[in-house]
Amino acid sequence: MSLALDAAAQDLLFREAQTANTFTDEPVTDEQIQAVYDLVKYGPTAFNQTPLRITLVRSQEARQRLVQHAMGSNGPKTLSAPLTAILSVDLDFHEKLPTLFPAAPGIKDSFFSQAAAREVAGTQNATLQAGYFIVGIRAAGLAAGPMTGFDFSGIDKEFFGDGKQKSFLVINIGKPGADAFHPRSPRLAFDEAVTAV
Repeated sequence: MSLALDAAAQDLLFREAQTANTFTDEPVTDEQIQAVYDLVKYGPTAFNQTPLRITLVRSQEARQRLVQHAMGSNGPKTLSAPLTAILSVDLDFHEKLPTLFPAAPGIKDSFFSQAAAREVAGTQNATLQAGYFIVGIRAAGLAAGPMTGFDFSGIDKEFFGDGKQKSFLVINIGKPGADAFHPRSPRLAFDEAVTAV
């Protein structure tokens, strides 16, 4: 059975897309990022909680504040990217649930009154949204360079001092530069990853 998505779109989003390590200096505009967000915001999350928050790092001053928390080569990569996004979970996402999930307005208090429950649910669903965001970046004809090699507690203190957001991923965004991609690593075959019971 074939997919509904044509082969060119499949290549753009998955088969030919890879993590970029270098970028050109072509700017990534606010309009491009808004178009990405306006597409991927429709991806599902539990109770439509949409806990992902995206902080765009554009200025050199903010970039310097960010790279002091980078590990290894992630610092130089981040300094050379035209745009970097810090992805975080809003630990108070439940406050928006009466608007986002009007079918069950009481869910805010019945499910998410405890901070620990919010952190678990928020992290799971923000991570899911991060995947949508990466695919959305690719859909815009841009490359994404997602990285976890950062001191996220340091980023949280630097950018989210109130403790209401918890970062978990940094993504460089732009047009791929010279030698942007490493050779593609193998993937698991269908029968290695999928089991029917």
